[in-house]
Amino acid sequence: MDSGGSDESLVEPKKGKSKTPRKAKESVLKQKEFSMDSGGSDESPVEPKKGKSKTPRKAKESVLKQKSPAEFFAENKNIAGFDNPGKSLYTTVRELVENSLDSAESISELPIIEVTIEEIGKGKFNSMIGLIDRERIDEELYGDFETAKAREKRVAKEARDQEIQAKNAAVGKKVKEPSAPKGMKGRGEASFFRVTCKDNGRGMPHDDIPNMFGRVLSGTKYGLKQTRGKFGLGAKMALIWSKMSTGLPIEISSSIKGQNYISFCRLDIDIHRNIPHIHLHEKKESTEAWHGAEIQVVIEGNWTTYRSKILHYLRQMAVITPYAQFLFKFVSDASDKNATIKFSRRTDVMPPVPFETKYHPSAVDLLLIKRLIAETSKKTLLQFLQHEFVNIRKNHAERLIGEMGPDFDPKMAVKSLTSQQIVRIHQLFRQAKFDDPSGDCLSPAGEYNLRLGIVKELHPDMVATYSGSPQVFEGHPFIVEAGVSLGGKDVKQGLNIFRFANRIPLLFEQGADVVTRTALKRISWNTYKINQTQDKIGVFVSIVSTKIPFKGTGKEYIGDDISEIASAVKYSIRQCCVQLKSKIVKKIQAREQQERKRNLSKYIPNATGAIYDVLKEMAQLHGSKRKHYEGEEAEILKKVSARVITKDTLQEKLAQHVEHVDYEMAMEFATQSGVSEEPRDDIYIQALEGANNFIDFRSPIFVFRLFQ
Repeated sequence: MDSGGSDESLVEPKKGKSKTPRKAKESVLKQKEFSMDSGGSDESPVEPKKGKSKTPRKAKESVLKQKSPAEFFAENKNIAGFDNPGKSLYTTVRELVENSLDSAESISELPIIEVTIEEIGKGKFNSMIGLIDRERIDEELYGDFETAKAREKRVAKEARDQEIQAKNAAVGKKVKEPSAPKGMKGRGEASFFRVTCKDNGRGMPHDDIPNMFGRVLSGTKYGLKQTRGKFGLGAKMALIWSKMSTGLPIEISSSIKGQNYISFCRLDIDIHRNIPHIHLHEKKESTEAWHGAEIQVVIEGNWTTYRSKILHYLRQMAVITPYAQFLFKFVSDASDKNATIKFSRRTDVMPPVPFETKYHPSAVDLLLIKRLIAETSKKTLLQFLQHEFVNIRKNHAERLIGEMGPDFDPKMAVKSLTSQQIVRIHQLFRQAKFDDPSGDCLSPAGEYNLRLGIVKELHPDMVATYSGSPQVFEGHPFIVEAGVSLGGKDVKQGLNIFRFANRIPLLFEQGADVVTRTALKRISWNTYKINQTQDKIGVFVSIVSTKIPFKGTGKEYIGDDISEIASAVKYSIRQCCVQLKSKIVKKIQAREQQERKRNLSKYIPNATGAIYDVLKEMAQLHGSKRKHYEGEEAEILKKVSARVITKDTLQEKLAQHVEHVDYEMAMEFATQSGVSEEPRDDIYIQALEGANNFIDFRSPIFVFRLFQ
């Protein structure tokens, strides 16, 4: 059945050899599978041609061949984000940082992550691998060889560029740095970097370390759960890239909390067999109470072109995880290139740890149902439906079994189901109604952390956040959170879009992403008093789910063709814009009212003179008894006559009144917009005692901590 038909005529057995049919049959199966995999039917190559003795050897070449997962990803490294040396450096940092975050969050430890990139010169790299530098003999053989004529032209061009640069500098004009001529850098010249990532996470069991790093498609993140990684690649691809570009092994140090030793392992990977090749695996004495992992790998990379991407990634990670502390260092022999950047922790409130959930009936296929049946510990069909799927209660399961037909019984052994019966279950799952799964298993960043991260890294003038309710796509729950900010530090004019999936920043392939298209095409910014081209707008959208529907192999963007996600993203952004519009309108009104009051103060001298003249004339009429005034009016006129009220005192009173109204308006605006009278920075004081018992009461905009 697997080979697609009976092809025994191709391998007719010879007389007197009883074992020949089995061998021949196996070769046909392999050949058929290979020809099907290659996209067509290629039976003709195995038919021997008359008069050609070499035909059987050619036929052997079409026998089914196998590749290990490590070999496949080594040949298709772009799938995992290792397209070129620059992207490989960025992806290595990203994978190590995300593994560290997952490790710390899994034990509810506030993450402390240190990333160091050390530039290694060619001479130092050669000494590391025991290679002696050799002087060039045939200069013309190298890609950076330059003829005398080409050198003259280059020197003349550089001189002209310097003259132009000097002239532009004299008039205050900026000029671009002259680019290096083509062919000045050979293809064989490479830059090498030692990437080190240290965390305070869970650590790894001593015996599991080799397989966790030296066997592709092995990991702890498989299952239906919100995770940053899915494929079991991560540091393994960094190791494969290291083996391909430098040949050097990876070094891992790890310790588990309460463990009195540190595990150290130096290994690389056997690409063809997909197994670890261990150089050294030992236990070292632990002199400090450290737990976590430290991974060090030497790879080929390009810091110059991907420097901004790496720093941008870390900054966005600091936005979505303000409870983590990141320390980044770049170390080079050239001291002017050295850099140290710290992204400080702003809160100790962490999102809850996501937990593994069960499959929704509408999200399974035939293969998955068969696997669940093979792995389940339940005996009967009724128990299997109740415990292996979400939202199937006992009475619902009994109704489903009754609908399957007379061949099904609630007490029948689930392991005894035939292929036809499994197909029937699958068909019913696709047609029946089920309640949507809840989002209890998900762990979004939360409005509190999202707002705090935006304020911490961008320092905006105004920010609004919104967290949507759980929704469902193809049986998988998802939650969309959004934030929109105005103004800020290092923010360009126009739309600045920040995308996150399962709390991971997405930096590439932005144009096709659902968030970008929604922000550009589906939001009418003018409606919310926001200028799309002139204002500094930050749009932050975070999507968490048990299954992120990435497009393409790079897991860098979410397609715009999923209506459920597109609608949720649009609604979340609009809710933020509605909040901002209210603040903007109040701010405009307050500014206009204050402007009117300030303008009034300009006319105080003229108004005072006119009013005082009128009062003097009224006082004279009252004094000569030509006109009689009573009560409060008479008292005021007497003070005018006695020079108690003068033009100066009247002007002073009017000025005080205008200032008082201005102050009241300012306080009213501050109260409405939630801004204090004077801007203040939050101060966080570390507790003297290491451990405290407390309870957190969470709301969308704040966390109230009650210490016991």
